[in-house]
Amino acid sequence: MHTNGLLCAALLAAGRPLSVIELADVLGLQPETVPRAVATLQRILKEEQLGIVIDEVAGGYRLVVDPDLIPALADLLSPAPLPRLSGAALETLALVAYYQPVTRGELEVARGASCASTLDTLQERELVKVVGRKDVVGKPMLYATTERFLIEFGLASLEDLPPLKEQATGFLR
Repeated sequence: MHTNGLLCAALLAAGRPLSVIELADVLGLQPETVPRAVATLQRILKEEQLGIVIDEVAGGYRLVVDPDLIPALADLLSPAPLPRLSGAALETLALVAYYQPVTRGELEVARGASCASTLDTLQERELVKVVGRKDVVGKPMLYATTERFLIEFGLASLEDLPPLKEQATGFLR
């Protein structure tokens, strides 16, 4: 099968972002050639105006609807919205994203409020996860963001987070 067809089919079939390594395995290519293959398919999709584009997110690639077509497809693309995150949940999620891995106690000191139920909510939504335990008395759990966090917020990696304002940096560490 032609590389472009196989690449397109793999991205469609996976239903999730595929890493360079996964795509190299499927395509039978060296990992360093995968970005070129992705760029070629992206160009073809654009030239042919096929209504889909390749999005780089969460350390991989996925097929998505061309953003220019979303208004025309609004009725098809609008599933029942998930309940919004509360301000406390967004604040806690931001702290985890910027300072991970971080303990509940560190989050509570930074926020000045309890985070137990908020962390439960963020874990239920698969936006944060326990990644280990801190090597201190009591061995508190360490929290970090998940791949789903990257996907939901459209980030290729944590490096895509906007920089913190200078006054905000360092208050946890």
